Parts: sequence; structure tokens; C-alpha cells
Amino acid sequence: MNMNNFLCFFLILIFLTACSNSNKDIKKSTINEKDLKSQVIEAYKEGMEALEKGDVLFAAKKFNEVEALYPQSELAPKSALMAAYSYYKQDYYSDAISELKRFLQVYPKQKNLDYANYLLAICYFEQIVDEKKDLESIINAKQFFEIVVSDFQNTEYSIDARYKLDLIDDILAAKEMYIGRYYFDKKKWVAAINRFRTVVDEYETTIYTQEALHRLVEIYYTIGLTKEAKKYANLLGYNYQSSAWYERSYKVFNKNYEIKRKEREGSFKKKNNKIITKFKSLIN
Repeated sequence: MNMNNFLCFFLILIFLTACSNSNKDIKKSTINEKDLKSQVIEAYKEGMEALEKGDVLFAAKKFNEVEALYPQSELAPKSALMAAYSYYKQDYYSDAISELKRFLQVYPKQKNLDYANYLLAICYFEQIVDEKKDLESIINAKQFFEIVVSDFQNTEYSIDARYKLDLIDDILAAKEMYIGRYYFDKKKWVAAINRFRTVVDEYETTIYTQEALHRLVEIYYTIGLTKEAKKYANLLGYNYQSSAWYERSYKVFNKNYEIKRKEREGSFKKKNNKIITKFKSLIN
């Protein structure tokens, strides 16, 4: 065998060996990918089973494992949400919030963004205990409910978000009224006016609007700004003429109102007594 033939034979042998190794690598890679998918599915299944049994910490761990094993899989974003839900179900709000914020950052184009924002808002909302102390939770809940309402209008979450926003406005109005009453009792008129006007201007649909208007009537009348007092009294009368707060504002401008009301009641009672007496005389 001459040198040329030997060289050709040697090159062919190297090529065949390389091809053989390449086929093994492809086969090995395919097997590994198949095994990885099986692991992902198995981990997700274990997470769901643990969640159903109430073992939320183990469930969250398995869902996080799914995402870590195969970030590009379809189960990865779903698992991230399921991990957040697992924490939420057991009232681990801070963990659920962390998972949801990470989901919104890592998966900004996923189809379940409506649910992620809604659940995030709920996590904050359910931590509200006292409107005088839990202002951060109130503000954060309102922020994410507003996102649901504005960005996902045609979803089932939007309906409940609107309802929750009304409740939050009631809570915020109650907080303003609480502080306003404190300033009112201390005769710090300017500070009280600012609080009551906030209720009238920003939370006009809440149950506290009537009282806020009346308080403004009282304050302005007390400090001698009768024109301003009448303006808010007229506003109260126009919108809530049959309310007890309007009657109280009416008394501010009519000092003899209470006296006359009692006289009318006394006269009515006397008249009724006469009728009763007459009726008794007829049946005796």
C-alpha cells in the first residue's frame, strides 16, 4: 500500500468515526431531552397532588422545580403562578407577592397576566385590617385592582376588581373622616377642612360624603365664612335632602328649628291624646 492510499484510508476512518460519535451525541441528547420533559411533568404532577392535600410549601417547591428544570417549557409560567397560588392559599402573602411580581417581570407577555395582577391585588387587599394603620396595603391593592380594570376590562376579574375598588374608597374615606374628626375636636379648622374636602372631592360616592359636607358647613359657619357654609349646605340639600345630616346642617342656620320641632311634636301628642280620650268615652 503506497503512501497515498494509506492517507486516503486514514482520512476515511477518521470521518466514519466522527460520524459515529455525532450520531451517539444526537441520540444521547434526544434521550436527555425526553427524560427532562418527563421530570418536568412528574414534578408538576407532584406539586398539584401536594396542593390538593394542603401541603402548600412542598407544592410551591415542586412548582418552582418545574420552572428551574425547563424554563422554556409551557409549564414554566403556569408553574410560577401555581407556586404563588400555593403560598396565597395558606395566607403566606409575602411569599405569594414575591412570586407574582417575579412572574410579571419574567413573563410580561403571558396570557394569564389578568389573573396575576388580580391575585396580587387580592394578596394586598386581604391584609387590610385597620384603615388607620394598613395604608401601604390599601394603596398597593388599589393600584393593582385599577390595572385589572383598565387593562383587562372584559374579564371576570374586572367585575370583582371594581367592587373591591369601591370598598377601598370606603376605607380611604373612613380614614380621612377619622383624622378630620380628630382635627375638628381639636378646633384645628384648616386641617379638618382639608380632610373633609378630600372626602367630598375624591370619594364622593362613599357613605361618608354626607357627613363630610355637614362638617364643612359647621366649620365654615363657626369661623364666620357664612357664604362657604351655605354653599356646602346647598350641595348637601340638593343631593341628600332627606338625610339626617342635612337636617343637622339646616339647624346650623336656623337656631329656632329644634324648639319649633319640639313644639310641633308636643302639639301633635296633645291632639292624639284628645282623640284617644274621646274614643274611650264612646266605648264606655
